[in-house]
Amino acid sequence: MKNLSSLSKRSMMPSLASELFDSENFFSPRIWDFGGNFFDLKFDTSIPSLNIIENKNDFKIELAAPGLEKKDFKVKVERGLLTISAEQETKKDEEKENYTRKEFSYSSFSRSVRLPEHCDYEKISAKYEKGVLNLTIPKRDSKLKDDVKVIEVV
Repeated sequence: MKNLSSLSKRSMMPSLASELFDSENFFSPRIWDFGGNFFDLKFDTSIPSLNIIENKNDFKIELAAPGLEKKDFKVKVERGLLTISAEQETKKDEEKENYTRKEFSYSSFSRSVRLPEHCDYEKISAKYEKGVLNLTIPKRDSKLKDDVKVIEVV
């Protein structure tokens, strides 16, 4: 007959290991704050969703990126490759009588799309509104040039 106390000790170990190495919790460390409470830091490593719509005269690209500002985006075309990137830095300072807490975070992403040869670089427009970056890429008859074009987000 097996000892019940040894069985419970053995069954507890896989539970601790699976909780520690669970992929959802592994990248969300627990930090002790000064009030004695635990809080989670979540690392957001997601890449924004991208929709591409082809119409008769142009292509439309919609990129869902809520919480950003138009100044955070960089959009450029180089040798037929459209690259959309964004960087955002946030800082939070809190000073109390017996401690000072400073937090900052930095997030960025980059998405690239190979454009068809019949796109007009010079007429690409970009607008950021209500958390969505909208690009309009007109079509043309001739092939792309090999130059670089930076698109301003309005």
